[in-house]
Amino acid sequence: MSDTGIMAIEEFDAALKWQAEHAEENGASCTARVVRALAKVREGSTATGRRIANWQGLTLKDAMPLRMAGGLHYLVLSGEDDRLARVYSGQITDQGQIDRLVCDLVERFDTQLLPWLDGPPQTNEAGRSASIMAGMLWLADRIADRVKAQMPPRFELFELGASAGVNTMIARYHYKLGETEVGPKGSPMQIAPEWKGASPPAPPHGFEIVSSRGCDVAPIDLSETQSALRLKSYVWPDAPARMARIDAAIALASADPPDLVKADAGAFVLEMLARPQEPGTIRTMFHSIMWQYMPAETQDAITRAVERAGAQATPDRALAWISLETDPATFRHELKVRYWNGDDAQGETFLLSHAHPHGAWVEWGGAS
Repeated sequence: MSDTGIMAIEEFDAALKWQAEHAEENGASCTARVVRALAKVREGSTATGRRIANWQGLTLKDAMPLRMAGGLHYLVLSGEDDRLARVYSGQITDQGQIDRLVCDLVERFDTQLLPWLDGPPQTNEAGRSASIMAGMLWLADRIADRVKAQMPPRFELFELGASAGVNTMIARYHYKLGETEVGPKGSPMQIAPEWKGASPPAPPHGFEIVSSRGCDVAPIDLSETQSALRLKSYVWPDAPARMARIDAAIALASADPPDLVKADAGAFVLEMLARPQEPGTIRTMFHSIMWQYMPAETQDAITRAVERAGAQATPDRALAWISLETDPATFRHELKVRYWNGDDAQGETFLLSHAHPHGAWVEWGGAS
C-alpha cells in the first residue's frame, strides 16, 4: 500500500483534524473531542507532549492520535482516573474544558502514557468479521462445487496481524448478513450489520471452518486481565455496540483461547503455505485493517509467496486471499478477494463490498 492520499498526512494539525472528523462521522463525537485536545498536549512541557511534537512523519498512517486516545481511555477503565468518563458519556462537551482536563491528565500520568506512543493501536474489531465471512460465502459459491460436490465448503484459515485473535475466532460467531445466516446461533457474539444490497449466497450444503490460526508480532492474551483491558482501551468508549462485542470476545477467548502464534507476518505466511493441505479445502489467508502497518518489503514478500503458491493450486486444493483494508486515496474500507484453483481463476482481484470501519454496515456489491 503506497503512502499516498489521506493516509500520508504528515502535518500534525491536518492529521488531528481528519482523525477527529473521522471519529465524529462514525458516531464517536466524545472521542473526537479527546483527540482534538492533543493539540494542546503538544504545546505542553511533558515528555508525552514533546514526543508528539517531534513525531517523525506519517502522523495519521501511524495512527498516532489513536495511540494516545487508547492510553487516556485506559486511565478510566483501569480506575486510575475516571474524570474522562464524563467526557465519554457526553456530560462534558466544552472543548476548552476538555483540553484542560486532557492536559492535566497527561501531566499527572506522563510516565504511564508515554509508552502508549510506542506502537500502533490494537484495533481488533469483531464487527469486521462480517465482511470476511461474506467474502468466504462468496468464495464458497464460486468454487465449492469444484472442490467436492454435495459437500459443505471447507476452509483452512490463517490470519495476519491477528492481535488478540478476535477475528481468528470467526467460526464461533453467528452472522446475519442480509437474509443469509451462518454460524452457531447460540453464540454470545451476534454479528448483524446493517446490510445494503443483495445478501451473500448461502451454501446449499452448509459451511465448515476446519481450522483457524492467527499470527501477530505481539499477540495479546485475552485471558489475562491487564492485556484484555489494554485491548479494550482502544475501543472508542462512546461506541456501546463495539464495547459489547469486545466483552463477548474476551469471554469466548477466556473459555477457549484462539490459536495464536508470535511471528512476523512474512515468516508466518511461508509456514502456513508450506503445510500439507487436505483435499477438498480452500486454504484462505485473511487480514483486516493491518496491511498499512507492514513495511513495503514485507507486503511484497507476502504477495510473491501467495502468488507462487496460487500457481500450484488445484480445484481440490484451492487458495484464497481475503482482505478488508483501507483505500489509501479515499479511506474507504474495501473487501477484496483473490483466489486460485487451477481452473477458472488465477489470482484476479474481486472488489466485493465497502464497509463501515467497525462493521456497523456493509454495502455489498458482489462480483459476477
